[in-house]
Amino acid sequence: MFNLNNSITEFLLMEFSDNRELQILYSLLFFLIYSAGLMGNLLIVIITTIDRRLNTPMYFFIRNLSIVDICFISVTVPPASINSLVNNRVISVTGCAIQIFLLVWMAYVEYTLLTVMARDRYVAICHPLLYPVIMNPRACMQMTLTCLFTGVLYAGLHTGLTFQLSFCQSNVIHEFFCNIPSLLKISCSEIFFNLISLFVSALALVGCFVFIVVSYIRIFSTVLRFPVKEDQRKAFSTCIPHIIVVSLFLISTSYMHLQPPSDSESVKDIIISVFYSIVPPFLNPILYSLRNEQIKEGIRLVMKKKNFF
Repeated sequence: MFNLNNSITEFLLMEFSDNRELQILYSLLFFLIYSAGLMGNLLIVIITTIDRRLNTPMYFFIRNLSIVDICFISVTVPPASINSLVNNRVISVTGCAIQIFLLVWMAYVEYTLLTVMARDRYVAICHPLLYPVIMNPRACMQMTLTCLFTGVLYAGLHTGLTFQLSFCQSNVIHEFFCNIPSLLKISCSEIFFNLISLFVSALALVGCFVFIVVSYIRIFSTVLRFPVKEDQRKAFSTCIPHIIVVSLFLISTSYMHLQPPSDSESVKDIIISVFYSIVPPFLNPILYSLRNEQIKEGIRLVMKKKNFF
């Protein structure tokens, strides 16, 4: 529930640049990157849906991850680019709350999906005979829905706690989108309970990370015992993109939330924000399509059917 005693009714977001020409240039550049990321993820969704050979749990989760990436990148970049083009820094308190809720929700779902994908690879490689039983379609759907619904609770909790605070000192957010750390910096309320909730949530996410690490230690120990080198290569080719995606997402989110407080706008703030909100969703489809022969073959088949070649 929002704090009705809050005297602030709107926030001011950070501009891409003080120079109007550079502001428009950055806005267009970020929108081009967004468009490329959007098209790449849409392509993954289309390929894994159309090609029946990709109707497996691994590609089911890759498709879901691409859908989440589309939502994740769409929450921040298009509004920021449009605001920059029309030279408008204002965002309402309600709009900021909605943006934070969606951003936290998508980030949570992405991270938990990456954890589920680690389990999928573990079962497929370490227990192949049990794979059809453990990772059956019903179980895959249940795990995905669990990620979505617990994400709603997670995002709702943190959004509600954030907007119970008062923001009477300043309404300037030193990011080009709303996020929780930036709002905590400008709050004039006691934020101890907010920090505790973030810390507890961080511990849960660390638990997911430990699960991923342990899963891949077991996976690699199993793969290295494969007698055929080609089987090792195929196994690694399905695991390496996932490891890179997890690393990118973890590094970007951790650095975003653990960086020291900033009291002024800087190029560094923009770079960190861009890396956190744009780079992982932009690179995910590239990593999966370049490292996965089945997806590349699926892309070629779809292109041929549509007479692109």
